[in-house]
Amino acid sequence: MDKFLDIKEIHSACRKCYKCELSKTRNNVVVAKGNPSAKIFIIGEAPGEKEDLTGFPFVGRAGKMLDAVLDSVKINPLEDCYITNIVKCRPPENRRPSSSEIGSCTAWLNIQIKNINPSIVILAGSTAVEGYLGIKDPITKIRGSWIERDGIKYMPIFHPAYLLRNPSKEVGKPKWLTWQDLKKVKKELDSI
Repeated sequence: MDKFLDIKEIHSACRKCYKCELSKTRNNVVVAKGNPSAKIFIIGEAPGEKEDLTGFPFVGRAGKMLDAVLDSVKINPLEDCYITNIVKCRPPENRRPSSSEIGSCTAWLNIQIKNINPSIVILAGSTAVEGYLGIKDPITKIRGSWIERDGIKYMPIFHPAYLLRNPSKEVGKPKWLTWQDLKKVKKELDSI
């Protein structure tokens, strides 16, 4: 996959992918959105219904939540970030993607990261953490802690869909904790 010269070629080739069973039920391959020159790369779990229909990640309710929490720390989702998912096609019934489905998409994610060359990768939810870094620790234990590999700083956070189910902004609650985690990301971004 190193033959691609730019991110547009990667996106175009990815949209033609039929490596796994998810390709049989999708409407669109959901490759990415945002700024290919961004220093922040965000990896979510999988496209949902709205994403599958539009072809863009994080455009539904969870996407609006992601935008809101990023905006709360003065990170512009479309200018400061490049946003994708661990898998590019919607799993039926919005189920969690299987390890083989994740494995089929890992090469796409690797070439995206290589091309974008981010300084920071935000891993939204345990599926992204486990699927990309192989870390199986609960997200409640590792969120908010930097993980460094190959010159990239990874920040695990709660998935925005989890924040929708836990909307309290009280100190210590998931939404407040995510705000703290993203303040660390903003501080790191500002130091680059």
